[in-house]
Amino acid sequence: MISKYREQFNREFSAEKYAQLQNILAEKAGVPADFRISESPVFLSNDFKNKLIAACESIIQQIKEMPDEELQKAVPDHCRVPGDTKKPHFLAIDFGICKNHKDEIEPQLIELQGFPSLFAFQEACEETVIEVFPFCKDLKTSMPKTEYIDYLREVIVGDENPENVILLEIYPEKQKTKVDFALTEKYLGIKTVCLTKIKKEGKKLFYENEGKLIPVNRIYNRVIFDELENLPDVKPGFDFRDETDAVWVTHPNWFFKISKFILPKLKHHYIPKSYFLKDFPQDEKLEEYVLKPLFSFAGSGINLNPTEQDIDQISDKEHFIMQRKVSYEPLFKDINGEFSKAEIRMLYLWKENEEHPVLMDNIVRMTKVEMANVDFNKKDAIWIGSSMAFFVED
Repeated sequence: MISKYREQFNREFSAEKYAQLQNILAEKAGVPADFRISESPVFLSNDFKNKLIAACESIIQQIKEMPDEELQKAVPDHCRVPGDTKKPHFLAIDFGICKNHKDEIEPQLIELQGFPSLFAFQEACEETVIEVFPFCKDLKTSMPKTEYIDYLREVIVGDENPENVILLEIYPEKQKTKVDFALTEKYLGIKTVCLTKIKKEGKKLFYENEGKLIPVNRIYNRVIFDELENLPDVKPGFDFRDETDAVWVTHPNWFFKISKFILPKLKHHYIPKSYFLKDFPQDEKLEEYVLKPLFSFAGSGINLNPTEQDIDQISDKEHFIMQRKVSYEPLFKDINGEFSKAEIRMLYLWKENEEHPVLMDNIVRMTKVEMANVDFNKKDAIWIGSSMAFFVED
């Protein structure tokens, strides 16, 4: 959107620099990324950033004002974990980069999560883009690296010894986000542990390291509890629903509470109209809406063009929403003169003793097809995949 920086980046870009970017990131983490990294960042105006922040601030305030009993309705009884908290440690708020009827570029909310995202990887990504393209140094938008990592440490590790804090995931070595796990270990000094490797004695949890059982006092949770139902062969070392002495970061119930479940409850001019499927008005036009399961992840289960037949086949309509379609605008010119679309995720951390979360960073997902998830992109396209935004003066 900011042609000055787009043109400079495209002039300086080469396949060799893209390979250099990938190699440096893999070297920093010790493992390569298993998801596609876009060749390019995006350059957005400060005016657009202000629109994003205004929308986020409104959403955060609305969440803070929602009664706890209302949010608790989002948590399925069979997934409810004891020891719930008053606030989540993380917020990830996703917006499509769109154009309105006045030809103005504006954000439109797509979804949001009370669940961690790629906090460690995005810090390394921004740092590496600046290394490969030094002109971006003056455009850095996140806080200085040491301050960023200290803030991340305060939220995830807290006052605990890092040895007693784990990043918990299901088969972490098989996850596409393992590059983020590796960088989190490096930055915070904690271990990544598979859910199947946890041992439980009474209310105490342990993991094994070099033949010793190490107490787990704090869990940086990356397990999507709801997905366990689809993995019947997984044998967890403990049941999430057990009472334990470990502190959750963030508590698993927030995955459900801050999700598509609250989209119909949010109001703002950058938030498309949404309804629970069971409440979808007959006078709304079906072709103007997208059908989404409440707790899908990474774009799974989304129906971009639902039909009456599709809806009739759904028995649990309370577990789906209808969200008004938005049109991502192709704004980001690649070296071949073609344009990519994008959505941007605003990443917030929320300290336990603070009234308000802090904006830490952003993730951009670039695409040349209808869905921004990289799995839906053509494999031979460029300017697609995971990236980041720099915000600059118009």
